[in-house]
Amino acid sequence: MQLAAHEVHELHELTLSCVNSITNMGYFIQHIQNPELKAIVEKHLPYHIRDYDIKVEYLSKVEGAQTQLPIPELNQNLQSYTTSPVSAYPPVTPRTSVQDFNDREMATAYLLTLKRAGREYAWAAMELSQPQIRLFCQNAFMMSCNHAYEVWQWMVQQGFYPLEPADPAMTTKIGNVYGIVPPQ
Repeated sequence: MQLAAHEVHELHELTLSCVNSITNMGYFIQHIQNPELKAIVEKHLPYHIRDYDIKVEYLSKVEGAQTQLPIPELNQNLQSYTTSPVSAYPPVTPRTSVQDFNDREMATAYLLTLKRAGREYAWAAMELSQPQIRLFCQNAFMMSCNHAYEVWQWMVQQGFYPLEPADPAMTTKIGNVYGIVPPQ
């Protein structure tokens, strides 16, 4: 498959990002203390390796990649999606001298990596010429979204990510700004 110059550059950046993600995940799996968080990262790792391998195939094989990236299911674990299951949020302060990351730091790093990767995949999907690579990036975006959602839910359950209901008065005030388009 002949790639356009901009596609090679996009795939290079996305592949380098995968090297970073997979390497971090390898570190995290060896250091995470919480068994539930560790299981999440272990479950996600094969998807990220497959994602990386597909990009390598697009960059290195004349015929491009011959497999599709599977899209993981959207796992829903919270009892409420507007109210935190914990009554107080543990405080956090950046550390400037670090020997090892704690579980909160690793979960935060992984979540932010997934969010950034998702944005990059969405952007790349809009920019790439080859339909197969566009579809691959769309699927990789969905993978990042669903993985980020799972990590976010774990963080909410730990009190590491605040979740509070919106003020009803504010919701009503903003909701009243917009009207439904009447049938044509």
